[in-house]
Amino acid sequence: MNILIVEDHAELASEIIDYLSQNGYVCKWARTCEDALEEVSVNTFDAMLLDLGLPDGSGFEVLQSVRKTQSNMAVIIITARGELDDRINGLDLGADDYLTKPFALTELVARLYAIIRRMHGFVVNEIDLHGFTLQLQDYKVRYGEHPINLTKKEFDIFQYLVLNKNRVITRLQLTEHIWGDILEVNSDSNFIDVHVRNLRKKLDKHTTLEWFETVRNVGYRINV
Repeated sequence: MNILIVEDHAELASEIIDYLSQNGYVCKWARTCEDALEEVSVNTFDAMLLDLGLPDGSGFEVLQSVRKTQSNMAVIIITARGELDDRINGLDLGADDYLTKPFALTELVARLYAIIRRMHGFVVNEIDLHGFTLQLQDYKVRYGEHPINLTKKEFDIFQYLVLNKNRVITRLQLTEHIWGDILEVNSDSNFIDVHVRNLRKKLDKHTTLEWFETVRNVGYRINV
């Protein structure tokens, strides 16, 4: 998952990034409204953690702008301002959740994953698909009772395609989701195809993959 942390306190931002990175998230940091809006203008994020008290304005302004262009991005407001009016305003403007500082990082991850699951139509941490089971938070896949040894990148690709079932996901979308900043990646590289090919080989040992579709010159789709 590709996450944007909008937080002006460097120490807190560093703690969040370290913890999320350990849990398999790709993180970018913005410390001002201007930085946040620039990031979302050039990159696609799965979620944003948004502080309200920023040096050059209010996080509400960022939220309003983001909701005009990225309606599918999860937004969790993280702030020391716990007043009821602020919570209501944030939710009315399109935030998906609200955490008051200080908060436990374990709770942050749990809420983040719960929101992302709901947005993709899942309510549990395990997804069953054509005989395979994905354990979303444990990064494990099995076929029946047989575990399948996937690399982190292979799991991330499989998970993202499953969460976006029945939709064609382009190579660019996979690049943004798995690696984060597309400006730092060679767009001519075939690394996505290599990872997908290796993933399919491991899955194909257990069953045929008629539901795992390659859309020529575009990307991939998992049909459910």
